Amino acid sequence: MTTLRLSAVTLAVATLFAAPRMAFADDTSTSTPALQLASASPVGNQPGDGSSDTIKVTAKKLDKARSQLLPETGSTIYRFDTSDLDALPQGEDTPLNQVILQAPGVVQDSYGQLHVRGDHANLQYRINGVIIPEAMTGFGQSLDTHLASQINVLTGALPAEYGYRTAGVVDIQTKGVDFPNGGDVSVVGGTNNYAQGSVQVGGSNGPWNYYLNGDYLRDDLGIENPISTRNALHDHTTQGKGFGFVSRVLDDSSRISAMFGVSNNSFQIPDVPGQTPNYTLAGTTTVDSSTLNAHQNEQNQFQVLSYQASPTEQIDYEVSLFHRLSDVHYYPDPTGDLMFNGVAAAIFRKVDSIGLQGDTAYKLTPTHTVRAGFFAEHERFGADALSTTFPADNNGNQTSSTPITIYDTDRLQGGTWGVYLQDEWQATSNLVINYGARFDRTTTVTQEQQFSPRLGMVYDLSPDTRIHAGYARYFTPPPTEIIGAKSVAAFNNTTNQSPVQADTSVLAERSHYFDVGITHKLTQDWSVGLDAYYRRVTHLQDEGQFGSALIFSAFNYNEGRIKGFELSTSYKHDNLSAYLNVARSQALGKEFITGQYNFTPDKIAYAAGNWIHLDHDQKLAASGGASYKLGDLTFGGDVLYGSGLRSGFANTQHLPSYTQVNLNAEEAFRTEALGKFKVRLSALNVFDKVYEIRDGTGVGVGAPQWGPRRGLFLGLDKPF
Repeated sequence: MTTLRLSAVTLAVATLFAAPRMAFADDTSTSTPALQLASASPVGNQPGDGSSDTIKVTAKKLDKARSQLLPETGSTIYRFDTSDLDALPQGEDTPLNQVILQAPGVVQDSYGQLHVRGDHANLQYRINGVIIPEAMTGFGQSLDTHLASQINVLTGALPAEYGYRTAGVVDIQTKGVDFPNGGDVSVVGGTNNYAQGSVQVGGSNGPWNYYLNGDYLRDDLGIENPISTRNALHDHTTQGKGFGFVSRVLDDSSRISAMFGVSNNSFQIPDVPGQTPNYTLAGTTTVDSSTLNAHQNEQNQFQVLSYQASPTEQIDYEVSLFHRLSDVHYYPDPTGDLMFNGVAAAIFRKVDSIGLQGDTAYKLTPTHTVRAGFFAEHERFGADALSTTFPADNNGNQTSSTPITIYDTDRLQGGTWGVYLQDEWQATSNLVINYGARFDRTTTVTQEQQFSPRLGMVYDLSPDTRIHAGYARYFTPPPTEIIGAKSVAAFNNTTNQSPVQADTSVLAERSHYFDVGITHKLTQDWSVGLDAYYRRVTHLQDEGQFGSALIFSAFNYNEGRIKGFELSTSYKHDNLSAYLNVARSQALGKEFITGQYNFTPDKIAYAAGNWIHLDHDQKLAASGGASYKLGDLTFGGDVLYGSGLRSGFANTQHLPSYTQVNLNAEEAFRTEALGKFKVRLSALNVFDKVYEIRDGTGVGVGAPQWGPRRGLFLGLDKPF
């Protein structure tokens, strides 16, 4: 089509809210509705004959074949490739959660949490199409952005192969086949004694491809500051992460691959000065709240072994064995936690899982591709809490200054498994319909099951306009590792006594999800899209941070209603790229039916008769940015806007809105001494906006958190 000329005003607006070459929302997996399977390599050029080019072609064909296993028909997808990531203000050093925030409908929360379309967490992470069991809930990032060659964020009414965590699917494609032999070293320093070092190396050798990454970070602003000052008290963090991927092409139609990830993150719990103790401790007259020494450690590791094959032009399949081990350990300040909170609890939670995943695609006819698969996971979970607390009367009043010790433990094991079957039907040249169903069962803290039909369609109204619509029945088991292990009765007649004695096990969430959207290319360079969704939920899952430990516990509302819409636009021409996302949502719940011991009787009574906003409900959210390349110099930035999370009694209020602007400039150099290298200067919250993410009030909110103040960072990147 003929490219339209943008007016100066339109171009200025697009530039102001531009994106770092961010891919715009795509309604299906390709621009052509029919998906073609990868063909085998020509006979006579086998991997064993020493032809590295042929091996690379074979690997790319297998990558394409793997993409056929996981179609995206009917859902909405946002893609970030390496150039998009590099154009962000912090480049590939950007934490993964901050990358995902650039997609529409994503809201930031404290402790690095993300909420997609009004859901609490409920994100599924995949690496090269394989489900990576979720890490133990906390506030550390267990995956590093450096490992990604592309990050896809799927939302909406997902096809049948996606189950369990369905608010959003973060599918990470690792660097590997196209990674040049060699590597890269980067170092970053900045505000709050921030220091980060990363090294990555990869390449190919005959039929082998490999990629390794290691990252170390230290920072004096580890988690959000509980007060509005520029510097936090006792908030140091050290974080180490590693990732490895290796694959071997076996022949022209198969390969085997393995990957692993490991992280070890330690956090000090920041202090709030000027607090007055609420309890008295024998032998201690006073305690300074600015010198407390609580801290938390989180460790995660996973391993995956996969076999992929395309024995004929009609069949592709992949089978993967995975293992995950994750734990969180909270260490209290023994004196301070007792005198301020009435309890000091050393808490340890650990989950160990092993599982198997299989997916296959069969080209039944030129217009029908049938897909089927399974997922099975077995988990062992343990929780231990060694608590010191004070004796109290029936009204919770302290009766002795000598603490007592209570040991609380919980063990469970069980599993989750599911199967799916679906057909992608190219009904006409312009219409693709994906219909199917899955069946899931969980036997962890709850024993439930569900049959879940799915239906999605994509229709091309014209070469420049596409609509999509979908329906999904979802079944979401409760996350095993955040099940509360508190024995309510054990703390009766103590200062840690629960106001409500009910202790009902968390239930699986069940929902009906409806989604419809349209995208249109105004020009070859400029696209716009609109998407709307509605969810009707039974046993709505939510999470809260209860008590002094920064560990989350799950609970259920009896029912929920979630709805919203997203408006997106992207522009890319020559050296300028741009995007803007605006989202409006509403998430409501009614009646606490599990985890009641976490709430006071007045909140329980209010929620029983009223729809209340979920604590993470934010009416408006927006993200945008800009990137422009001028020779060897690239400069740009991004902006985040939020209308404020909920606060007050039963979430009846909300915090003030905020806007955070981040800028960056990067230049590439080449010298005789150092060769090629890049220098990046980044400024986060450049206008030093002081804003509060949480104020410590609301359902399931434990403490206030403030957004980061202005920070300056200088980075050096050197390939080798």
